[in-house]
Amino acid sequence: MKVMRPFLVMEVLQRANEMEREGKSIIHLEVGEPDFPTPEHIKNAANEAIKKNFTGYTHSRGIPELREAISEYYDERYGVDVPESRIIITNGTSPAMLMIFSVIIKKGEKILLCNPYYPCYPNAIEFLGGVPNYSYGQEDDGFKLREIKKDEKTKAVLVNSPSNPSGAVLTRRELEKIVEESKNLTIVSDEIYHGISYEKDCHSILEFTEDAFVVDGFSKRYSMTGWRIGYIIAPEKYVKKLEIIHQNFFISTNSISQYAALMALRGDQKCVEEMIREFKRRRDFMFQRLNEIGLKVKKLPEGAFYMLANISEFSNDSVRFAYELLENTGVAVTPGIDFGDATRTHVRFSYANSMENIEEAMNRIEDYILSLNV
Repeated sequence: MKVMRPFLVMEVLQRANEMEREGKSIIHLEVGEPDFPTPEHIKNAANEAIKKNFTGYTHSRGIPELREAISEYYDERYGVDVPESRIIITNGTSPAMLMIFSVIIKKGEKILLCNPYYPCYPNAIEFLGGVPNYSYGQEDDGFKLREIKKDEKTKAVLVNSPSNPSGAVLTRRELEKIVEESKNLTIVSDEIYHGISYEKDCHSILEFTEDAFVVDGFSKRYSMTGWRIGYIIAPEKYVKKLEIIHQNFFISTNSISQYAALMALRGDQKCVEEMIREFKRRRDFMFQRLNEIGLKVKKLPEGAFYMLANISEFSNDSVRFAYELLENTGVAVTPGIDFGDATRTHVRFSYANSMENIEEAMNRIEDYILSLNV
């Protein structure tokens, strides 16, 4: 705990909320959650679960119906056979990551991940005695994981596609190459942004190997961040260990959320399609405007709802730039250093906000940049 770093996006959010309480106009482009409400049919399923008194503990691996629905989903979407016995329903993907690292890491062992990365990854690895080992992505390539650097202490490779913070999507061939070069290593694939992609389809790591962990959930594509519902697909040999951890530390996942997630998978998918169309419209607009302003985005994001803008023309300190931008314009963004030293001269924009707000934010930022006279 002495070395665990704060989650800067939450620090920025807290300051932005303070400013809002003071009566200032704030546009939130920092937080990574959809701005759409949870679809009505999903909320109705939760209400129905409450009426039917499905409010007690469930099986520690989750209700059978949901595990079966996830199994069917992987067969239909990716063409892979995932027995429900390999699926564990969790309280979101963050506990899922902690559980996985708990069963694969011994003290001093390394996990390879791309820099930039989701900020909680290295904190979770180090909390359990592991060592994050970074492979640096290239900006013009969307900061993709390219080089599998390993030594005798390297235990696992962590993959994130679509990526937070860059929105990059790994192709079929790129994932195949990662699997080929990761022989004798455990692969952990964070696929929480699957289903939110634009020009490219998302491929699951399970299309190329059965011997991998997948982490996914319902927060992003079904706008269910507060429901805290995710899952692990694990190699058979790890399932019982994960189940024991889940029993001891979490008992079971929220029963109401599980029934809501079941409806999310088996219900109408038009809500997802409409959300993706709107995200793409916002993405295209923001990409053009940021580049016009001089905050360069070198690679158009292919998935998720983020983009990384290079601020090196104006500052070499992303934390200072983000806070000055917030105080002077009321636009909240995330400092790039939150995602690793590869993006210390970047800030992350989320386009999970209305087009009206994004347009206003871009105008405020443009006026501020012009006032700097750099």
